[in-house]
Amino acid sequence: MGRRYFDKRVICTYFGNGKQHDFKLFKESKTHISPYIKCITDSGYLGINKYHTNSAHPKKRSKKNPLSIEDKVFNRLVSRQRVFNENVICIIKRFKIMADKYRNRHKRFSIRFNLIAGIYNFEINM
Repeated sequence: MGRRYFDKRVICTYFGNGKQHDFKLFKESKTHISPYIKCITDSGYLGINKYHTNSAHPKKRSKKNPLSIEDKVFNRLVSRQRVFNENVICIIKRFKIMADKYRNRHKRFSIRFNLIAGIYNFEINM
C-alpha cells in the first residue's frame, strides 16, 4: 500500500473583518474548487456538500446519537488527512501575521499574507 500524495501548497486566500466563522468566509469568497480536488475540512464546515460535492468532514456525535464504530473509523481517516492542513496553518502562523493583532494598514494585510504564502510554497518546492 503506497502513500497518497497530498498537495501542501496554499492555493487560495480570503480575509474578512473581525472575527468571522471560517465557513461563512468560505461562502462569501465564492471560491470555486475543482470537482477533482477532495476538500477535507473540520466539523465546522457542516453543509459544505452543497457547495463542493467531493468533500469530507468528521461526523458529529450527540447525546442521543453516539457515533458508531464505522463513524469513528471514518473520523480517524479524515483526521489523518487533515493533519496536513493543520501543519500548513502552523507553519504560516510562525510568521506571526495571524498569531497577533495586525497593527499595520489593513489594505496591505492581504498582500503581505499572500507573500508569506508564496514564500511557504517556494520553500516546500525546494
